[in-house]
Amino acid sequence: MSASTAQTSPAPTPSTIPYVRLGKSGLKVSKLILGCMTYGSSQWASWVLDDAEGMEHIKAAYDLGINTFDTADIYSNGQSEIVLGKAIKKYNLLRDEIVVMTKIYATVMRNPGELDIGIPEEELERMRYTNQRGLSRKHIFEGVKHALERLQLDYIDVLQCHRFDYDTPIEETMQALHDVVKAGLVRYIGMSSCWAWQFQKMQSYARQHNLTEFISMQNRYNAIYREEEREMVPMLKDMGVGMTPYSVLAGGFLTRRISEPETGRSSVDQISKYLNGDPEQIRFLGEINERIAQIAEKRGVSMGQIGVAWLLSKPFVTAPIVGSTSIEKLKDLIGGISVQLTEDEVKSIDEPYLPRAVAGHF
Repeated sequence: MSASTAQTSPAPTPSTIPYVRLGKSGLKVSKLILGCMTYGSSQWASWVLDDAEGMEHIKAAYDLGINTFDTADIYSNGQSEIVLGKAIKKYNLLRDEIVVMTKIYATVMRNPGELDIGIPEEELERMRYTNQRGLSRKHIFEGVKHALERLQLDYIDVLQCHRFDYDTPIEETMQALHDVVKAGLVRYIGMSSCWAWQFQKMQSYARQHNLTEFISMQNRYNAIYREEEREMVPMLKDMGVGMTPYSVLAGGFLTRRISEPETGRSSVDQISKYLNGDPEQIRFLGEINERIAQIAEKRGVSMGQIGVAWLLSKPFVTAPIVGSTSIEKLKDLIGGISVQLTEDEVKSIDEPYLPRAVAGHF
């Protein structure tokens, strides 16, 4: 084909979002990562957007400059991965540019509306889900295979362990993760919500045996939950591991005053409410909420933007994961990247915080 007749793809929309290196790896991710738990099947959770609307959100995020998309096999029991894969294919999102992150650990149930949470392992085995959870070699290889089928991709950029597996030897898990990388099915590996000692043992084993190391930690972190600062954050800094926190706005708790009515996901997401705690019992939650509201009013921006700006004020935060059921709200959160809080404003938000029980992992 001559140069005059060669087909070229149109240039994508210029990005409004900066990109940052994930840990000490060579991989660059957008300063905000789109969390895809919101997209999949409304049978799984009433606030989840189904295929068509979810795909539109993913395209809008990409057009705004987000190049990194985080999902998990358990989200809508695989439907979230399917929606992301459909969006990549339909809108021809540049595979060389985008970063696809998914997670593996929990049981992917056969029906979109089912949850494995709270089901005893013996019952799952009776339901014929044997070997379909955890971080065994078998489940890692099978899980990656099925994730790639759902995503319609040849490889996963970052495969994350969704939790720590107490039943599988660390040696088996780390060797299997190394092997899926060597097989070309995965480019990098990461971890999600676990104790610092668990992460340290896994990472140290990989280093000692010249295996693939974790480049990222996806942990729960926001202005009303900062327990990760005690052990996990110092360890990540020491090891050169990037931090991509989730629940960064506490399931909507930090996007409106407590006195304002709940809307959308925040009104029905009981898990987030449980993890956040009751403001009537934990008094500093309301104080932090109010201080964020006051700073937002003074600056003429949304509370969500202040919540994002607070996260980005922390040098150990690489790229927060944000999600929304509204494209307009997603655009607003992206605007938080441009908000630079003063030291006094950060101190004002930090000051009321008190130690609290660890939540989000087990």
